[in-house]
Amino acid sequence: MTDLPVSRALPSPVAAVLSLWRSADPIQKVAILVGLTLVILALFAPLIAPFDPDAQSLISRLRPPLGFARAKAGYLLGTDELGRDVLSRSLYGLRLTLMLASLGATLGLILGGALGLIAGIGGGRTEAAIMAAVDTQIALPFTLIALFLLAILGSSIQVIVLVLGLYGWEQYARIVRGEVKRMMTMPFIEAARAAGAGPLRIARHHLLPNIVSPIVVQFTLSLSNIVLLESTLSFLGLGVQPPTATLGSMVGVGRDFMPTAPWIVIAPAAMILLITFAVQILGDWLRDGADVRLRAR
Repeated sequence: MTDLPVSRALPSPVAAVLSLWRSADPIQKVAILVGLTLVILALFAPLIAPFDPDAQSLISRLRPPLGFARAKAGYLLGTDELGRDVLSRSLYGLRLTLMLASLGATLGLILGGALGLIAGIGGGRTEAAIMAAVDTQIALPFTLIALFLLAILGSSIQVIVLVLGLYGWEQYARIVRGEVKRMMTMPFIEAARAAGAGPLRIARHHLLPNIVSPIVVQFTLSLSNIVLLESTLSFLGLGVQPPTATLGSMVGVGRDFMPTAPWIVIAPAAMILLITFAVQILGDWLRDGADVRLRAR
């Protein structure tokens, strides 16, 4: 009896995703659909938004959403204090917030993952120095670090991405360093060394493929925290500067109009809540799928 080819024995990525989808509970499925919807809205914001997000019309300022008195036709979620369409600004704000958070999370992954890999493979003084930097980062409140950097370097988009990228890198470094230290004692690493493989080849072909799962899970869990951090900085006026909209800046500006025009805040705040909800549940879902012990149960 001949064995099946390896390519048929292994599940395809689509089959793996379908298997995870079937194992998800109803709340996880709702979170996944919400997350996909938000991503689609962000990607196609220029096509979906009914108006220019920065177009002002003072004669139409503070108009409520459709269905309320004084509502203006075409402005589904009403207008803000300058007569700008809240729906259009929310869509563009969602787009920019997700872009900044994704770039920042990716930068943190690259920085922390590289340092964790170097610490795990190098050991000795190199590992001690990197882990001392990790401990220092954990000990300092990151909000103060972010405020200091933004005060010194300004609040351009490049600086904001850099600040967001520095958030959470220590978590990647700790995870990667721990996984690498554990795998460096395994027989397949010893066999690769005996075959003459250098550190770069071992890292690329043997270590990185085996630490993808915990890194992906950490990426999803940290993404929601970075969204909240960006929203906090924008709320305080230290993020992307007007008239460009982010979800946090819309909430920050709209707080002064909460008693008379709460719809200015409700739409961006709801999007922030949906993002954090979807990403956190997605992270738990991926963690459960990557945990062999949970799958066995």
